[in-house]
Amino acid sequence: MKKLFLVVAFICSATLVSNAQFGVKGGLNFNSNGKLKEIGEDAKNKTGYHLGVFYQTKGDNFYLRPEIVYTSTKSEYESRGEFTMNKIDVPILVGYHVFDPISIFAGPSLQYILDTDLKGFNLNDAENEFTVGVQFGAAVELGDKLTVDLRYEKGLSENLAEISGLNPDRIDTRPTQLILGVALKF
Repeated sequence: MKKLFLVVAFICSATLVSNAQFGVKGGLNFNSNGKLKEIGEDAKNKTGYHLGVFYQTKGDNFYLRPEIVYTSTKSEYESRGEFTMNKIDVPILVGYHVFDPISIFAGPSLQYILDTDLKGFNLNDAENEFTVGVQFGAAVELGDKLTVDLRYEKGLSENLAEISGLNPDRIDTRPTQLILGVALKF
């Protein structure tokens, strides 16, 4: 999976350099991660953030937009406290300009988990460092350089992290989130 992740990221960036706009992006994530498996407790939403870079092809109606984004998500469990996850996301989005200045987009999101932390507890690493999710949303272009988008992300790969010392308890690290982003094209 790690090799596939790197190959897809390289191919997308190499083929799009000649006919693309480069940009930076950032914003807020309104998210929750999965349930505590044994108790069945859902996470409460907390606000996280993301920062990254992207290429976007220029086209009349369709475009391709691969991104590399650092994401920090936070959730809270009433019985266990605050859970934080930091990851690198590589969404590969296909978009369609519905009408000027609105577009819609969707695509897979490859995710590499850097770090997980459950405040006050020892948390083992998640089963898989690489996971897959899906994103879809809409964007509004505010001139040639500035874009605002709202997207939904759902993690598809179940990926559990065990809480050490509890007999046993595990957190499902799949994110479910609304992502509000602002992008600046160069």
